[in-house]
Amino acid sequence: MNFDSRLSGVLHLLLHLMESRQAIPSGRLATALNSNPVVVRRTMAGLRDAGLVTSEKGHGGGWRLACDPARTTLLDVYRALGSPTLFAVGNRSQSPTCLIEQAVNAALDDTLREAGTLITARLQTLTLAALASDFQSRRQLSLCAPQENTHAV
Repeated sequence: MNFDSRLSGVLHLLLHLMESRQAIPSGRLATALNSNPVVVRRTMAGLRDAGLVTSEKGHGGGWRLACDPARTTLLDVYRALGSPTLFAVGNRSQSPTCLIEQAVNAALDDTLREAGTLITARLQTLTLAALASDFQSRRQLSLCAPQENTHAV
């Protein structure tokens, strides 16, 4: 099954941008995601249009965080990505003539709508600053552990 991991990936990149005092080039961000710089630029352009990041051209250029992490929610980021589909589950047919399939569709539609509402409500309560705080806590704990599970951009 294919999952849309853009939200996870973009949140990863935004946390790297929060940590950096300098603009980070697309190539370095792509390395952090094991991706392609063109894909990163295309994705980041949508975030720039939403006012979450800025870009600088030329030597020393790259991407910078443009939003307030304490006020920017994960829902803001999700919407900046175009509100990708949350679930891989869907109806077999959108306009069935079979009454059984209509009943199945109604049950699934209601369930998925309720689940989507819960997810978006939760995304609205989480901020980039909260993610960064969680990361910092994990980093502190990992300093005491024999191995570190972070990477630098």
